[in-house]
This record gives sequence, C-alpha cells and structure tokens, in this order.
Amino acid sequence: MSIRATIEEKLAAAFLPQHLEVINESHLHAGHQEHFDGAGETHLRLRIVADAFSGMSRIERHRGINALIADELADTVHAFAIEAAAPGEPRRW
Repeated sequence: MSIRATIEEKLAAAFLPQHLEVINESHLHAGHQEHFDGAGETHLRLRIVADAFSGMSRIERHRGINALIADELADTVHAFAIEAAAPGEPRRW
C-alpha cells in the first residue's frame, strides 16, 4: 500500500472526516535538490474537514494528525502540509 493510501486510511478511521484528500505534490519539487526528479511520495498535502476538529486550535489539530501518522512521516516523506478544518470554518480550498 502506498504511503498516501495508508495515511488516508488512518485519518479516515480516526477522524471520520466529511472531506479527506491526501495530494501527492512531489512532482512540483522536481529539481529542487540535485538528483530529485519528483518521483515517489516525498511531498504530500492533506486537506481534511472533520467534526473532531471543532474547538481545537490549529496546533492541536496538527499535533493530533502528526502523532497519528508519525510512522509514515518518519521514512521517505520530506514535507507534509496540513490544511485541517471543522465543518463550516472558512478555508482556502
């Protein structure tokens, strides 16, 4: 199973989100480092909306998400952007 799919599975089970996207943005970073062609799952973006985030600060949301997927982030993931919201909160996406 891919890292992206594993992250999606864990987040779906833990937060029961109304919206969940894990986007692989690795290709956008090709050439940023010598010998990196943008392949693989090194740069990911999470977009998630869940009732579980109601009343939580942005830091609390990020800490909860990062703790849940720490194993997946420890290996090959270089960057993981988190966009987490509760239902009804304004968001840029």
